[in-house]
Amino acid sequence: MTMTSIAELESGLIGNPKVWLITGVAGFIGSNILETLLRLNQRVVGMDNFSTGHEANLDEVKSLVTQEQWKNFSFFKGDICRLEDCRRSMQFVDPTNSNIKNRVDYVLHHAALGSVPRSVQDPISTNASNIDGFLNMLVAAKEFEIKRFIYAASSSTYGDHPSLPKVEDRIGKPLSPYAVTKYVNELYADVFFKTYGLNTIGLRYFNVFGRRQDFAGAYAAVIPRWISALLKNEDVLIYGDGETSRDFCYVANAVQANLRAATSIKLESLNQVYNIAVGDRTTLNELFNMLVQRLSTHGVMTSIQPIFQKFRSGDVRHSQADIQKAKTFLGYMPTHTVSQGILEAIDWYVLAYKELNQQ
Repeated sequence: MTMTSIAELESGLIGNPKVWLITGVAGFIGSNILETLLRLNQRVVGMDNFSTGHEANLDEVKSLVTQEQWKNFSFFKGDICRLEDCRRSMQFVDPTNSNIKNRVDYVLHHAALGSVPRSVQDPISTNASNIDGFLNMLVAAKEFEIKRFIYAASSSTYGDHPSLPKVEDRIGKPLSPYAVTKYVNELYADVFFKTYGLNTIGLRYFNVFGRRQDFAGAYAAVIPRWISALLKNEDVLIYGDGETSRDFCYVANAVQANLRAATSIKLESLNQVYNIAVGDRTTLNELFNMLVQRLSTHGVMTSIQPIFQKFRSGDVRHSQADIQKAKTFLGYMPTHTVSQGILEAIDWYVLAYKELNQQ
């Protein structure tokens, strides 16, 4: 069977619009999914409590789509830790007529407290959002008989399993509270299918990066944090010897995976978890050199060398995904390598940094 191309997938959605719920819609990945769905003339409900997401992300999406497309977006401030908010999110309220409500077709659940270091510092908050909140969303989706529940899983689930590349059915013991919560998500999703018939798909993201990723805060991801440091001519810290490696995945690949997971017509693709990555490995030393080179094209010249510090608790040494399962069952095919993703995103990073520091 020939897999649907991205163009065919998007054309099919434009011709047959659905109602989508994105939790964590003001976050980095959520806002990128929102932008894509609105461009495809889909109707979208968004929920966020702004604990890690930003209204500025929604404002940026609004500036990038047409007025008519933006009218297809219905937002309310809500918290997945409150079951009633989760229930409320399951309906699309027509912005032109509040009496018209349409049930959500697909849930794309991205609300969570990310970051391994954050979970080590505050495991209780991480558990409340990532497990209690996740369960609330499953319960609400079951009650409203949602067609499909897609959720952000994590490569941290592989834990201490030594083999590379990482294959979905071979995991080790978790190395952080965050990893525990994401593994519990997968267990709950499986139970809700077997017990209640709720169809779910988990997407194990590997180090997603791209536009609208947060620069600020102690738990900013490595790429925006390093770009910020290089633009400020500040120290770049590497935990370990720099040979730690990751399968960095540009956000466009993650967006594609969500669309494919929600619309897959293969019954055998349901109630599974999939690696979403590129299937390659980049060391932190290689990443640093790549960022320095890309920034030089923007006139940012630096002689900074990274400062190496001790390894962090909970960090995995190497991570690389086997993406064959996602290719086979979802038709997933990454469109961007790490270098292509950085090349596409670097303009946004530089501009966002300048705007942030002009405020």
